[in-house]
Order: sequence, then structure tokens, then C-alpha cells
Amino acid sequence: MSGLLRKLTLVSSAFAAGLVLGSVRAEATPESQNPYQAVSQLGRVLVAIENHYVDPVERKKVVDGAIKGMVEALDPHSSYMPPDEWKQFQSDTEGRFGGVGLEVDGRGDRLIVVAPIEGSPAARAGIRSGDVIVAVDGEDVIGQPLEKVVKRMRGAEGSKVKVTVSRESGRGTALAGQPDAGIAPSPDAGAGERTGQTLTFELVREVIKVSSVAYKLLDGNVVYLRLKQFQERTHDDMLGAVAKMRADAKGAPFAGVVLDVRSNPGGLVDEATEIADEFLPGGSIYSMRHRGRIIEDLKATSGGALVEIPVVALVNEWSASASELLVGALQDNKRATVVGTNSFGKGSVQSVLPLPNGSGLKLTTARYYTPSGHAIQADGIHPDIVVETTTPKPETARITRERDLPGHLPPEGPQGGNTPREVGTKMVVDGGVETVLTASSARDVPADPSSSSDAVLRVGYQLLRKQIAERKGAR
Repeated sequence: MSGLLRKLTLVSSAFAAGLVLGSVRAEATPESQNPYQAVSQLGRVLVAIENHYVDPVERKKVVDGAIKGMVEALDPHSSYMPPDEWKQFQSDTEGRFGGVGLEVDGRGDRLIVVAPIEGSPAARAGIRSGDVIVAVDGEDVIGQPLEKVVKRMRGAEGSKVKVTVSRESGRGTALAGQPDAGIAPSPDAGAGERTGQTLTFELVREVIKVSSVAYKLLDGNVVYLRLKQFQERTHDDMLGAVAKMRADAKGAPFAGVVLDVRSNPGGLVDEATEIADEFLPGGSIYSMRHRGRIIEDLKATSGGALVEIPVVALVNEWSASASELLVGALQDNKRATVVGTNSFGKGSVQSVLPLPNGSGLKLTTARYYTPSGHAIQADGIHPDIVVETTTPKPETARITRERDLPGHLPPEGPQGGNTPREVGTKMVVDGGVETVLTASSARDVPADPSSSSDAVLRVGYQLLRKQIAERKGAR
């Protein structure tokens, strides 16, 4: 429970005690301020629907829809979750669920396999990166929403599911150490015109543990840390990764860190702040404000695992929420040089409340600010080095940020409460693309990224090596 919710709980308890122990002063509530008046109107609409709608309706479905609409009208990130959605939400934050172990991405009307999770049923069966999922249990899924297809592939441990993929000749990459399953094409699986092979895999679901940390020790004892999201144990997983890389370094000290939070959508704020604490010797991490008042000002403590070495942080337009909080803390405390593109700009905090009957409420309760007082909401993190490539992005790669979302929460105060922020140095790179690591491991990151086709990674690594050399020269 957040500090804000703890305070709200205490206030409610004190008021309830006052009703029993103290004197009560009864006053009439103006009709316009009476919440029961609005509920009465909702009841009238419900009765009208039940009596006159063209077909009989299920009351629970109608009421759930009314509650969802009420909450979602507030802003894009507040939501009411019925029991099935609440259960999936909890699985996502825990990083554990019953499934087949596929990381997927929706591109147009196609569902692309980004990578099978190592050791998962999908990886063992031979599903490959680049495969296109065309059917689940024999039903065509082309054009269906990503969330719907993912939900269909998840299920109870031990249950079976058939996943049909389309694989173009010469396309798709098997995981290292994973043999081709050798499954013959299934001519009757899926529908529509497709090129290459159509393969059907019958998989047995297992409990999948999704790692939120990928890592690799690069040339020159440079640490590469990719934080994919902030879920339960992300901080512990990062410390475990650091310990493994220290063992790989055989006693040699780390020279620097490339911290990659590109396309990290956020997650649990507590996990992000604990990670920030590992980089900061002291100072502020962030402040949180509710209706204009500071309700929390979190400070770093001494003794972090990565406090003395230079850091370069990589961001893009899909780095959001808790990842922006982390990078903002490092940038304002002069602990990291930020490289990439302006981040998403989600600077609001959602508190999660369990409700009766297995439902849940995710409610925006505060805005957070970087140590310098910069409001991230609808503005984002501004990189110190803005990287642009000469390779044009596809027309489908339209950039959408928080400020583009209908009903987004506005920044607070004059000019959003933002402190003046200098525009970062713009660097135009000939050729190159941005290749955000999405697989569970960092095996595709070259040991020397100075020649990588990933322009942002290349620039960040070169900048870090320059800082390392300058630090050595100053000693």
C-alpha cells in the first residue's frame, strides 16, 4: 500500500471513530454534492435497460460496464478490472503465469514471434523468432487484438494448446542450443493466403517465469543491463545479474554501465526506486505530489552496488512511467548521461486497490517529479544526446506519446510545473537503426557494440568508453 493510501486509510478510520466516540454535527448536503443522487440516476438507467432493452441483459455485465466507463473516463491509466482481468494483472506484475513461453509483438494485423523464452515449451518445440502466429487451437487469429490472442495462449499448467505459425522460407531463427523440432507443415491449419510453411505445434502449458532483466559483460568490463519492465523481484534479479558478471570478470572491476530501458513501459515503482538506489550515493530519487502537495520525497541511501562507475542510460519514445522515474533520478543527480529520443511522458502514479468479489481498481492518485522538480507528466525525459538516424522509419511507426492520448492528465502548475530544461545535443547517425532487445537474454548484443547496427546502443557505448578513458586519464 502506498504512502498516500495509508494516509487515506488513517483518515477514514479516524472519521469512523469520531462517529462513535465524539459528538456529531449533522448538516444537510447540497443536492449537487450528494453522490447518492448520481447513483440514483444510475439505478434508473439500469432499471430502464433491464425492462426495455431488446434482449434480456445480465445485470452484473451492465454494472461492470458502468463502473469501467466511470473509471476510464478519468484518464488513460485508471481502470476497473473484473475478476479475470484482475487475476491476469497480478500475474503480469508477478512475472509468472501459465503459458507456452512466447514473446510476441503486434505489427499491423500480424502477430510476430519476437523470441521464445529459453527453456519454455515453445522453445523446446522449435518455434522461432520471426514466425507469424496464424491460429490458436485451429481458430484463425489474423487481425485479432494482441491481448486477446495472448490470453488464449495462456492457461492452467498442464493444459494443452495448439499454436499454428507461418514461417517463410529462410526466415526465423532458432534459439542457440535448441534443435529444429522437425515438425512437418500442416496444410489445413489457419486460413488465407500465406507464403512458406504452415506449422502446427501442440504445446503443454507450464508456469512461465518472465525475466525482466537481460545482461552481458561487454568488452573492457563494461556492464550491459537491459531492464524490460519493473515487476516483483526485478531489483533482486538485477543484483543477481551483477553478481554473475562480477564472477565473469574474475575480480577485475567494472569500468562502466550501459543501462538500457528502451521500450520499458514501467511497472512497480518500488522496484525502480530500489534500482535507482544502487546507482546513487545519496540525494533525492523522486518526489510525489497529490493535489499540489508533496506527499513523499524519497531519498537514496549509501552503499549501492554501482555507485562509483560512469553510466550511460538508453531511452526511447516507449520508455515510460517507472523507467522515466529511474532515468530522471540518475540524470538529475549527474550519475548518467542519457542517450536516445525523448521518452513517453507518463509521470502519474497508479495505486492498486483490491475490491470485493475478486475485482480490482487501478486509480491515478499522484504525479511524480524528478529531483530537480521536473514534471515528467506529458513531457518526458529529455536525453542529453538525441540520436537520429538517416534511415527513415516505416510509415507504420507513428510515434505516440502520453500527450497524444485522449484524456491524458495535464502537467500540474504553471507550464506544467517544469523547471527549464536544456535541449540535448542532437547527433545524426549515418544509416543504422534502433534495435531494442526484447528477448529474455542479451545474447544478440555484440561484445563490442561500437560497430553495432543499433545506432543508439553504438553511440551510448562509444560515449561510455570515452568517459572511461577520460576518467583514467584524470587519475
